Amino acid sequence: MSRPADDPAVPVARLLRWYPRTWRDRYGAEFAELLLSDLEERPRSAARTLDVMRGGVLARFSSAGLCGFPLRSGGATQGADAADSHVTASLISLGCCAAVFLSFGAAMWSQLTIAWQWSGTAGATSVTDVATIATTAAMPVLLVLAILAALPVLFTVAKSLVSRHAKGLRLPSAVLAAAATIVVVGGRHFENGWPGTGGHGGLIPGGLAAFEWATSLSVSSYWGHPGVLASFPAAEVAWMAVSPFALAAAVISAAIVVRRTELSRRILLFETRLAVAACAVMVVFLAGCCCWVATEGQTVFGQPSLFHAGFIDVAGMATLTLALAVAQQAARTARRGLRLARS
Repeated sequence: MSRPADDPAVPVARLLRWYPRTWRDRYGAEFAELLLSDLEERPRSAARTLDVMRGGVLARFSSAGLCGFPLRSGGATQGADAADSHVTASLISLGCCAAVFLSFGAAMWSQLTIAWQWSGTAGATSVTDVATIATTAAMPVLLVLAILAALPVLFTVAKSLVSRHAKGLRLPSAVLAAAATIVVVGGRHFENGWPGTGGHGGLIPGGLAAFEWATSLSVSSYWGHPGVLASFPAAEVAWMAVSPFALAAAVISAAIVVRRTELSRRILLFETRLAVAACAVMVVFLAGCCCWVATEGQTVFGQPSLFHAGFIDVAGMATLTLALAVAQQAARTARRGLRLARS
């Protein structure tokens, strides 16, 4: 039965939706009583609404492991479990930010590597060369850190699946496997069209650069030029449209799997250390991209390089900066949560 419009429970329920479900389950009833009392005294209050909205946003950030402390509901053991869950949430948020960083970073790195492949020299004589060296040094390290982070989680998930203690893990695990297969198969297929093929070798591992280029094709300014996009092969345009959804499905399903997997304290500590290292490497990668975008891809002698930095690169830089800032905040919260769990 629907409630009448003047029922004070209606605005209270609406305000409570600003808070995450875990917070509502723990504090919702008490907070609802406070809101009802305040509504009787002040039926209309913009200050109250803004305060509730601000608190709800902060609570959602805390639930995502980006600030605050875990919700405690019992003694020391339950408090430690809550701290571990908070650390897990921080690592999930950091992993999502790292995935965004790698996706947009791969697009910029591909542009730099193509310019490097077709430049006349292999020495660090231009801003593009310096940026290419910095990003090329950082990108493989980020990929290795990602693999190292995934291995213990995959082992724990596999052990849960084998032991039949995989409540809620089978479906997201299947989605993750399917999405990852699509990304790998599609990337391997379309990497044959990498524009860097035929240039000079040396610094850039051609196979890795080609795969990165193929998986980041969707981050392109060609979407704003339908006429040029129409000249592309239909299969490549379809891959450009499908690949972001496959990547998103892989990241979302991986986050669900990690959230539903009970990771040991040792694994959480290992993952947090890798996260701190990844943030440091991301800073190096971002610095290289900043040097290139700030000079609009020109050489130190004022001559234009093969690939100019455009609006899509500026937007990519903003995305990388935001992803790095959130990742660093998540890493700090994870470290604080581990200290709280140990105490």
